[in-house]
Amino acid sequence: MTATAAPPQAEAPAVPPVHRASLKKRLIPYWLLLPGIVWLLVFFVLPMVYQASTSVQTGSLEEGFKVTWHFQTYWDAFTEYLPQFLRSLAYAGTATVLCLLLGYPLAYLIAFKAGRWRNLLLVLVIAPFFTSFLIRTLAWKTILADGGPVVAVLDKIGFLDVTSWLGITEGSRVLATPLAVVCGLTYNFLPFMILPLYTSLERIDTRLHEAAGDLYATPATVFRKVTFPLSMPGVVSGTLLTFIPASGDYVNAELLGSTDTRMIGNVIQSQYLRILDYPTAAALSFILMAIVLIMVTVYIRRAGTEDLV
Repeated sequence: MTATAAPPQAEAPAVPPVHRASLKKRLIPYWLLLPGIVWLLVFFVLPMVYQASTSVQTGSLEEGFKVTWHFQTYWDAFTEYLPQFLRSLAYAGTATVLCLLLGYPLAYLIAFKAGRWRNLLLVLVIAPFFTSFLIRTLAWKTILADGGPVVAVLDKIGFLDVTSWLGITEGSRVLATPLAVVCGLTYNFLPFMILPLYTSLERIDTRLHEAAGDLYATPATVFRKVTFPLSMPGVVSGTLLTFIPASGDYVNAELLGSTDTRMIGNVIQSQYLRILDYPTAAALSFILMAIVLIMVTVYIRRAGTEDLV
């Protein structure tokens, strides 16, 4: 009895060269993203993991810190420094509103009315970035100095009487008051508001304004119905770029304020560098990040800008 030969096994079909080429093309974007992903992993994700582990540690600098999963640190830090949290959000929110009120007219002017002066005005907007943040803030100590011309004018016109009644200045003194801190925040973060607003306004087709005028719309109606709605992505971007760093700032409160105007950034800085209570400092950082993240998420959803959702 002769053995029958086994049937030949079917060979796997070779991948056509065309498919291999298309696969390589699809992988190109991911290879381009790889350096950015590595950068974020090394300089953002890993430090965040380290800070998260620090926030649940207990111990001291002499004895060393150990991870004991002590989550009570979060609640203790939040309840103890709640006034600083509220003050930071209030100062940052006020500065953001002021930046919007000051920056929108300037961005509108640059986008639609500047003509050949547009580039010069843009350079003037970003010119403060060529100077150190610290030096710019220290300059405001001279501007708002007691007996200076600015304070003298504000006192003469009765402005300081109103602000003193509101509790944001003390008599004829502006330095070491909430007003000084808000002024510093507004000045330092104003370019972060103007540039997104300009970018959004510059993309608006001016023929839409002409069409609205042909339909007998007044300039105020054109702005309310056409210009402002179309510039909402810039408004949202500018407010986020202003509010987020302002809420965690500590330089302005340190140099222009007093112990009564300390923001949460000052507390975190003090916990890290002076008191050396690293778990509390890390917990405060995560609480601030969570609060800002929740507020930003709600704000973006309420604003309804499809470009940013």
